[in-house]
Amino acid sequence: MTHATYENPVLNADWSDPDVVRVGDDFYLTASSFGRVPGLPLLHSRDLVNWTLVGHALERLEPEEEFRVPRHDGGVWAPSIRHHDERFWIFWGDPDRGVFQVNSPGIRGPWSRPRLVEAGRGLIDPCPLWDDETGEAYLVHAWARSRSGVKNRLTGHRMHPDGRSLLDEGQVIVDGDLLPGWFTLEGPKLHLHEGRFWILAPAGGVATGWQGAFRSRGFFGPYEERVVLEQGDTAVNGPHQGGWVRTAAGEDWFVHFQQRGAYGRVVHLQPMRWGDDGWPVLGAGGTPVAVHRRPDLPPQPPAAPTTDDDFPGGRYGRQWQWTANPGDGWAVRHSADGLRLTCVRSPGAGDLRVLPHVLTQRLPGRPGTAEVELRLDGTEPGARAGLAVLGDAYAWIGLERGGDGTVRLVHRFAEAGAGPERDAARPAPAPAGRARLLIEAGAGARCRFSYDLGDGPRSAGPVFAATPWRWVGALFGLFAAAPAGPGPAGSATFTRFRVTPR
Repeated sequence: MTHATYENPVLNADWSDPDVVRVGDDFYLTASSFGRVPGLPLLHSRDLVNWTLVGHALERLEPEEEFRVPRHDGGVWAPSIRHHDERFWIFWGDPDRGVFQVNSPGIRGPWSRPRLVEAGRGLIDPCPLWDDETGEAYLVHAWARSRSGVKNRLTGHRMHPDGRSLLDEGQVIVDGDLLPGWFTLEGPKLHLHEGRFWILAPAGGVATGWQGAFRSRGFFGPYEERVVLEQGDTAVNGPHQGGWVRTAAGEDWFVHFQQRGAYGRVVHLQPMRWGDDGWPVLGAGGTPVAVHRRPDLPPQPPAAPTTDDDFPGGRYGRQWQWTANPGDGWAVRHSADGLRLTCVRSPGAGDLRVLPHVLTQRLPGRPGTAEVELRLDGTEPGARAGLAVLGDAYAWIGLERGGDGTVRLVHRFAEAGAGPERDAARPAPAPAGRARLLIEAGAGARCRFSYDLGDGPRSAGPVFAATPWRWVGALFGLFAAAPAGPGPAGSATFTRFRVTPR
């Protein structure tokens, strides 16, 4: 009998630092969201291969004043998701504030407001564990050197069983500096298995490292270590942190990410078994698989997180995230003809990287074309709106109202780091104030921009190579903006957003 197979990556976009949990016959995954809002995406699957986005656990980032502007290196880092006492729990580290948690009786909420479990700079990648036999609870976390001056070690704590606080100051339970060849140890996931505490944690750096396993009879150690997944002669660099999950039938699987430049951190699924020596064996004898037999679970129809959006009733889908906490009125509610974005006035309107009112979604990991129809109703000179590819460098194409009141098609870019936008193509008159905008993202995230003003598509400017942001893959973005000044500046309406695979 031939078993159906799957291909990696199973989530071919930037679902960074994934962790998974099974509840009954359902699997749930969450991932880092950093400074984007809403945060803590929640994905659902019945077979570990096909996933859909069902919501977010974090409506806004706190404190509000810190996340009124984009902070791509802050916010939600590397969450862990667990199910305990009939509730879902998600713990994460904010590298500037400490360890937080939210919880809910159901995956779709309502989720509690974030609770600070342990304050401190540099506390990242927390993972809780409840021992149902003893009633004890524990938490392990890693360290961000950028905030604390410390890295390459894992610290363990006893935790109050209610998950609201820690019961001790903690102690280092794995010191990577004492392990020959180990560096940048982080991303721990804590488990109990056959009388031992297990920590699955990567080391060696996001793009070049490996997955390690640590085991001990007691939570505070001592721990033995082993490398259980590494690149070998495969094309999967990393492979980096993720989570172990067991099906109801007893099969073991491991979900992890691979860093792919502008595409961000794409998600792979590895088979997992326990060797005769009691250590886990991941992938094909310790190296990642590209194709493998599917998990022994009921067949499911193909599914992936949605990209397309018709903006029904003026609402945008759950695949979109703002680059900071959204303000009132950025998106006009109950718009009958599409997504209407206000041309928000901002002194930073000339640099999309600093605007909080950019609505984004992940750049797909395979070639395809994004397109959207735009009407500019912005009334003020300098009012503009468009479709962008965002990263350390960015480019966009869209419409802008000139000082003489006319509307023109513009295509601009900005290089990595600081620096003003520059024209990537000569502006073209757009007297109807409408355009169809297209970005063809090819191999290597090389993007070609084009437009249609009603007389057929035309190419605009040279190829633009998309770049990641810090910790974040490149993003598609929709925006409307205007220079600083008094009074309203109008709006822009987007309709029929599509991403068509090539």
